[in-house]
Amino acid sequence: MEIPAETLTHDEFTLTRWTSGDAAALTAVVSGSGAHLADWMFWAVGGYTDEDSADFLHRSHENWAAGRSYDYAIRVDGAIAGSIGVMTREGGVELGYWLGRDFTGRGLITRAAALLTEDAFRRGAGYVEIKHDELNVRSGAVPARLGFSVHRKEPADVDRAPACCGTDQVWRLVKP
Repeated sequence: MEIPAETLTHDEFTLTRWTSGDAAALTAVVSGSGAHLADWMFWAVGGYTDEDSADFLHRSHENWAAGRSYDYAIRVDGAIAGSIGVMTREGGVELGYWLGRDFTGRGLITRAAALLTEDAFRRGAGYVEIKHDELNVRSGAVPARLGFSVHRKEPADVDRAPACCGTDQVWRLVKP
């Protein structure tokens, strides 16, 4: 598969490759979303620091260069609203995402996931998967809206956040 563009634009938002210059804004949006993220994202439990941002941005840069994953900031009117990433898998990709508390309920993640799904198929992916804790119904509503089907359930492969049950629901959409 070819490498994705560093910027993708939609009418209401822009997806841009994360840069080291985003560190302070990343820390601010994650810190300002506290329990909203920490319920479902193990990395947000106990707070999020400038060091956490620097570490994420460093890993994001390395993963992009190695072709392992492609992480984007979701920007609305220039402000960071959240993040969405495309992780390479054998024959396809997996999407992962989160939004800051102040940006939920607008359909941003659904539209961003649709944009990256279309882009992944254009770049040669045979399928796109979205994985979430089965208790996180808001996260699961995204693939349901986009026509994905539940493909399997499996034990979570990462540390669990407080609201998680430890069973991931994996949705899949196969290239038309």
